[in-house]
Parts: sequence; structure tokens; C-alpha cells
Amino acid sequence: MKRRNFIKKTSVGSLGLLAATSSVIGCKSDKEEHASLNFISKKYSKPLVIATWKTDLAVETAAKVLENGNVSLESVEKGCRVEEANEKGQSVGKGGLPDRDGTVTLDACIMNEKGDYGAVLGVKNIKHVISVARKVMEETPHVMLVGDGAEKFAVSKGFKRENLLTESSKKAWEKWKLTATYKPIINIENHDTIGMLAIDKNGNISGACTTSGLAYKMPGRVGDSPIIGGGLFVDNEVGGAAATGLGEEVLKTVGSFLIVELMRQGKSPQEACEEAIGRIVNKPGKNYKDFQVGYIAVNSSGETGAYSIHKGFSYNLYKDSLNSNIKSDYYNKG
Repeated sequence: MKRRNFIKKTSVGSLGLLAATSSVIGCKSDKEEHASLNFISKKYSKPLVIATWKTDLAVETAAKVLENGNVSLESVEKGCRVEEANEKGQSVGKGGLPDRDGTVTLDACIMNEKGDYGAVLGVKNIKHVISVARKVMEETPHVMLVGDGAEKFAVSKGFKRENLLTESSKKAWEKWKLTATYKPIINIENHDTIGMLAIDKNGNISGACTTSGLAYKMPGRVGDSPIIGGGLFVDNEVGGAAATGLGEEVLKTVGSFLIVELMRQGKSPQEACEEAIGRIVNKPGKNYKDFQVGYIAVNSSGETGAYSIHKGFSYNLYKDSLNSNIKSDYYNKG
């Protein structure tokens, strides 16, 4: 056989094989096709807010913003600001427990229904970092500002510097220094975040997350809270998710992004949260009994879910004009 004819016949055969293979790969069963389209559901158009932990006032504030006809982005920002100003809560904003050197540093991020994102990390002296994160998203060409740069940006936008270390948090830090031992305590030091998701009257979803991080962390440590896909992720066509707990473990599985993608594939928010926790606890050699992680999620139909590794995680849900604190189901029942 001449080389030219061989190439011609082989090329035709290859094209036929490729076409056949492509048709097989491209075909989906009815069940698979239904699952892949399941996330394109009817938009939920009633005010809904869900947030980590017992954050009644923050959720009530966010819900009132929605009830007044405002958009979901405005709702989550105003709701998170409540916790940032709560000096008695030692895990968010002013009054947060400091790092090992006695310095309070704050992290925050925010996402709107368009997928726009803004974040600040390791910020000192500025209380309402969730609002600074929104400024980063809306008024800079960047998505993330860190440390001194973030603080300078905040001041340039009119935010006032103030001492974030309250007397009670200072006393707690001084007591800790007597032993200076560090071990995350489930549902205590890991209660380090408020993550919030909201749906407005247009069916649009936004999310926000703000924290002072783990108590007595190494200076410079940043967890999952301000990182897109870790502490927070929103896809307006599918839903949103937020995380709390030991941020290092959330980041290793890109937990919030994972939950949204699982919902895209057809899983309910509850199923998606449970699988995301499963990705953490089923890692080889993972001693999950030593730390807590919790997730919340909502899809575009207004269905919600929550799940954690251990007992003790709760969340607030505003839906159908009711604001309730609900205990999450959890993995470790042994």
C-alpha cells in the first residue's frame, strides 16, 4: 500500500472512531441529564437569611434590610456589621481575641450575585472590615488587600482607626500567656466567624464572612474566612455556602466552593454540606476528633442545609418572617 493511500485510509478511520467516541462521551442518561440541570430551578424571591452560630440580631438586621426592599448585598453587609460591633463576642470585630502577641487582626470577604468578590486580610485598627471588603470589590481593580495596605485603603475611604483590643479580651490573652499552650478547642476557639447568605426579592444571592480568626494564632495567620471558595462562595444560578471552624481544614478541601458545585450537580444543600464534611473526616490519618468544622448552604430555590463534624454548631435562619436558631446535625455521634 502506498504511503499516501495508507494515511488517507487511516485518517478516515480515525475520524470515524473519533466521531463514534465523541458521540458516546457526549451522551448522557436521562438521570444524568436531569441531575446536571437540576440546579436550574425556580428562583426563590422571598427574603431569606442564613448565618453561622447564634447570631439572632445580625440575622434580624439583615432580614429587615431585605424586608425594606434592599438587595442581598446590602443585607449581608449590614448583618455582619452587627457582629463586628459586638464587643462581647470575642470572635468577630472589635473585642476579638488577639494573636499570640496581643494584636487583634481581622479578615473579611463579600460576594455579590454577579460573582464579584472583595476581601481584606490581617487588618488592624479597623472595626468594620466587611465594609472595607465591599469597598475593595466595588472601588478598586483588585479583589484582595492585605495588612497595612488594607488599613491605609480603609482610612482613605473614611474608616476611623480604633483600638480593637477590649479590656476583657486583653485579660483573656494575659491569662493565656501564663501557659502559652495552643490547642483549638471545639466550638470555643473555633467559633471564629460569622458567615452569612441572603436572598432578596429578585432571587439574587449574596454572601459575607468576617472574623478575628483563631484565638492566639501565630502573627500573620489567615484562615479560610476571607478566601473565595474556602469560607464563602456564591453562584447566583446555583446557591451559596459559608464555613466556620478550623479554617486550615476548610481550605484544604475548598469547602464552600465544593458545596456549591455539589448543588450544581443536583444535590440538595443538606446533602452537599454532608458530603463536604465527609471530604474532611475521610482523609487518611485525619484526626477529626480534635477540631470542628461547620457549613451552611442555600440554593436558588430557597432550600437550606447545615452540617458539622461535632455536636454544638448552630445557625440562625430567617425564612417566612421567622428568625430561628437551629441546631445543626453532625457527623461524630460516637
